[in-house]
Amino acid sequence: MKQTVFLFNTLTRKKELFTPQKPSVVSLYTCGPTVYNYAHVGNLRTYIFEDILQRVLEYNGNRVERVLNITDVGHLTSDADLGEDKMEKGAQREGKTVWDIAKFYTNTFFDDLKALNCTLPDEKHLPRATDYVPQMIKLIQKLEKKGFTYTTSDGIYFDTEKFPQYPDLARLDLEGLQEGARVTRNDEKKNPTDFSLWKFSPQDKQRQMEWESPWGMGFPGWHIECSAMAMALLGETIDIHCGAIDHVPIHHTNEIAQSEAASGKLFARYWVHGEWLVIGSAGDKMSKSSGNFITLKTVQEHGFDPVDFRYLCLMTHYRSKLNFSWDSLQAAKNGVETLKNRLNTVLPQGKPWSTLVEKKLIDPVAKESFLVAVNNDLNMPQAMDVVGRVLKSTTLSPEQKLSTLADFDSVLGLNLLSFQRKVSKSHASSDADKPHSDEEVPVISDEPVSEEVVVLINERYLARKTQDWKKADEIRDELKNTHGVVLEDSPSGVIVKHT
Repeated sequence: MKQTVFLFNTLTRKKELFTPQKPSVVSLYTCGPTVYNYAHVGNLRTYIFEDILQRVLEYNGNRVERVLNITDVGHLTSDADLGEDKMEKGAQREGKTVWDIAKFYTNTFFDDLKALNCTLPDEKHLPRATDYVPQMIKLIQKLEKKGFTYTTSDGIYFDTEKFPQYPDLARLDLEGLQEGARVTRNDEKKNPTDFSLWKFSPQDKQRQMEWESPWGMGFPGWHIECSAMAMALLGETIDIHCGAIDHVPIHHTNEIAQSEAASGKLFARYWVHGEWLVIGSAGDKMSKSSGNFITLKTVQEHGFDPVDFRYLCLMTHYRSKLNFSWDSLQAAKNGVETLKNRLNTVLPQGKPWSTLVEKKLIDPVAKESFLVAVNNDLNMPQAMDVVGRVLKSTTLSPEQKLSTLADFDSVLGLNLLSFQRKVSKSHASSDADKPHSDEEVPVISDEPVSEEVVVLINERYLARKTQDWKKADEIRDELKNTHGVVLEDSPSGVIVKHT
């Protein structure tokens, strides 16, 4: 049965069958970070959703050419093209150069993505805005030649009135915006929705990042960057453009206007957007400007693994708001631990799981259910239900379960094969109570287990084997009360949990 991928297209507000321009080759542009501060978990949720999208497309046999840009200049603190450049502001905050700020926060961003098992494009497809200023200037010149621009005292602007399709992506009511409802009023603009393509450097101070241009010394606007980089690396028409939902009314609307005005072609065939991660009882959007943001480092300092956060994101559809709290993250951590325990309970412990994975052992029925879920607009909660059904199956062998889940993990990105706990062999001293080797039980634990605990576990095993339930219970209580160890019996051995 031929599989098909359906995606919700923001432009049409419909779930549509996805077909790439070139057979089995997908061009994907994902808006990257402005590297003036740490990414917060709201930002990272978007990158996880985009990683899942790439993985699903590849799972269906496509080669994905993905661009993830780095904005290191031109993103101002106001959507009205006013205020400070965020990069300059970051440099002032930390007493460093803009270039140092950009390098540091770019590297921490990449570290976060790697910790979250997100796939990174190759270096060519990780463009920095500062490396593409010449392409931006050429694009602006093209727009100028076609009559889409005008000059104000602070820069070159795009005249949105000359692009009739401007409202389409965000369903904007342009008449309702005439009073400046969307952005702060700028009296030099012809229309409230007009936006800067090139900003002139201030006369009273020198910027750290500025370039010569046909219009004088200055720097590019935020929106022109993405159009220039996308078209330079992927062509004038790309298959899919992604980002967070807050990019729809301004950033992505402006990208469409300038790109299509310049090329005369459709810029992106599908627009796919992820919803916000919200925080607090009021459901506020997490943002750096408001100060209510939590980084991945903070998450780790609270005792959570990055995979716990990825799991949390998988349990909510990307087009639904995700309410972040420490309780919800704890629930995700518990879910990961349950998944680990189930895997270690049903799967062989004697050899590395990776050696047991075989493509021919993937269960076709489960795979079909998984494909139906992920291909239905990335329905990851439904896909996780399929994972649960595989683990609970009474008809699949351990090797079939492992092979099937390893296949699913190419989409999930949970690194399931790393969930295998080490088996500790008991090494009791040579006293009379030491169990014989054929009477030892495998001890499965994420943490080191002391020799004393191992001896007690094996004594309990012998007591249970001889049906001395009283002694077995006494040893269990001693392990819990004296050593802080709780045991869980499984077919593969005894799972040790430290309280």
